[in-house]
Amino acid sequence: MNQKTDYVQRLGLLKSGKPRLVIRRSLNNVHIQLITTDDGDKTIVETFSRNLRKYGWKGHCGNISAAYLTGYLAGLNAKKHNIKDAVADIGLHTSVRGSRIYAAILGAKDAGIVISIGKEALPKMERINGKHIADYAAKLKPNQEKYKKQFSEYIKKGLNPEELPKHFEEVKKNIENQVK
Repeated sequence: MNQKTDYVQRLGLLKSGKPRLVIRRSLNNVHIQLITTDDGDKTIVETFSRNLRKYGWKGHCGNISAAYLTGYLAGLNAKKHNIKDAVADIGLHTSVRGSRIYAAILGAKDAGIVISIGKEALPKMERINGKHIADYAAKLKPNQEKYKKQFSEYIKKGLNPEELPKHFEEVKKNIENQVK
């Protein structure tokens, strides 16, 4: 991101007095931090989407499902530190309705962290749990050559892409059971 800072945005976030839910993304990872600013920036919780592997996640770590689960994991860990509310800090990322950033925010909200955000910006649950991928996989399955090429990473990891929504729910349950 070229080490740039939007100081007007940062001042607004700091004036809220709430911890910041900082969300940064790359092609293959989502990085979430909860930062307080009492005596300078202090990271209370830090979570990467690649940490989802500990909970059984076999999907890609840079997609919308992984972003939601990472936000959910960060939210549950934040509650352990008595953080009840936060303000979303998306940095210099462009705000796109239904994006991975908003999936991560929704994950933290579903974990019990109060974050003020408009519902129209949040992605739908069918998109988050991978139903669209499962539907596409089922449609593509008759053409085995294209199916195997498109979903080779899922298949290599032992995940049937048609069962992605079920896998998503299993991983979410694993996170709940192991973090609480």
